[in-house]
Amino acid sequence: MVSEKRSNLECFLDSTTPVVPSQFLSKSEIRNLNKLWHPWERERVEFFTLGDLWNCFDEWSAYGAGVPINVDDAGDETIVQYYVPYLSAIQIFTSNSSLNCQREETDSETRDSFSDSLSEESESEKVSRWDGCSSDECVFDQETSSHLNDRLGHLYFQYFDRSTPYGRVPLMDKVCALSKRYPGLMSLRSVDLSPATWMAVAWYPIYHIPMGRTIKDLSTCFLTYHTLSSSFQELDENGLSKRKRKEGICVPAFGLATYKMQGDVWISSKQDQEKVVSFVSVADSWLRQLGVQHHDFNHFMGNRRG
Repeated sequence: MVSEKRSNLECFLDSTTPVVPSQFLSKSEIRNLNKLWHPWERERVEFFTLGDLWNCFDEWSAYGAGVPINVDDAGDETIVQYYVPYLSAIQIFTSNSSLNCQREETDSETRDSFSDSLSEESESEKVSRWDGCSSDECVFDQETSSHLNDRLGHLYFQYFDRSTPYGRVPLMDKVCALSKRYPGLMSLRSVDLSPATWMAVAWYPIYHIPMGRTIKDLSTCFLTYHTLSSSFQELDENGLSKRKRKEGICVPAFGLATYKMQGDVWISSKQDQEKVVSFVSVADSWLRQLGVQHHDFNHFMGNRRG
């Protein structure tokens, strides 16, 4: 049987899904898992480290992720459009023990830097910051995160990029810079993270091969949402991730927003239309549940065909 041809939208989602090398917990580590986040009883538990996740974006950050796209109705002409990923937003919720372990090296420095930045920042700048923080990146202490319940965990780190696309650096470069102050960005594992942990990646087009054709719809930008906790892994009877390829564990998008989507390159069927609507709805619901005002999401939704 001939397999059904994937749409351009499906090709984009598939081509930009990280596949992270997996590791296995020891039996003693399995017994110590947070049962609220990992209620299943398994003899084998897979996980990945955040450091390995970011490595998936290394080549994409340097050269772009190649997405094969059909550009004519007959499907005879295909180009490869390249997209560079940028870290749009991330919130990392973790347990007390993981939080304290990761905070030791950064707590004193972070408090000092926030104190300095608060004293230098104008009132208007403070108001414009998300949740009143003096910076778009934050490590929260126990008092700040006391309103979060046990199921969410403690907000170890968050980052929201509010700069223009031209003022941003690719995802891998940004994460490497942030990890110098927040080492948990590299060392934390998916099993350490609560179900509320997520990130959003902004994908901007840079060029396509072969060159020479001007295709307006290829200026479309995407915003993909991903959960990072092992709590969302679909496991089989052996405790292995169902969403797994030979190379490792897939971290697919659960939500999506688009910008400058015009024509029918990306929406070529009713199924594509329904998928986009569903993805947008889920992303919006996720942000509302966490009480997050995500700058890029608001911008994309306010200028969907701009």
